[in-house]
Amino acid sequence: MTKLLIVYHSRTGGSRQMAEAAAGAARAEAEAVLKRAEDAGPDDLLNACGYIFCAPENLAAMSGVMKDFFDRCYYPVLGRIEARPYAQMICAGSDGENAVRQIARIAQGWRLRQVQEPLIVCTHAQTPEEILAEKTIPKAELEKCRDLGMALAAGLSMGVF
Repeated sequence: MTKLLIVYHSRTGGSRQMAEAAAGAARAEAEAVLKRAEDAGPDDLLNACGYIFCAPENLAAMSGVMKDFFDRCYYPVLGRIEARPYAQMICAGSDGENAVRQIARIAQGWRLRQVQEPLIVCTHAQTPEEILAEKTIPKAELEKCRDLGMALAAGLSMGVF
């Protein structure tokens, strides 16, 4: 069966909710494995046919735990996952664009194929209290995450990617 790997990091719950929504919908179309970035490794990447990377943007960058995942996995899979499809989802307090660029650069180095536009969910958290607070992602935004997960999984299952 086709396997979609969804790797995420979340400290305040926003990215976790997004990743869970994508995984839940993806399971209707393919095997979907949801892994926290700290628990995912090179074997997970090698055993999947496609990927969704989901992280918060912290201080105008992808979260450190997500960066650690990429650091640990980059060289062990280099040249071994080329042309596999990927998408990304970012939970941001303002724009999320720099985290998108960072993940895209890593994916480019792996020669992955972006098959969905990056999905950025903006929480508009701007004060220290809002930034550190547990997040609740609105239903409409979670539906976009579900759509992304289902579309990527369906594309994998049908052999489109």
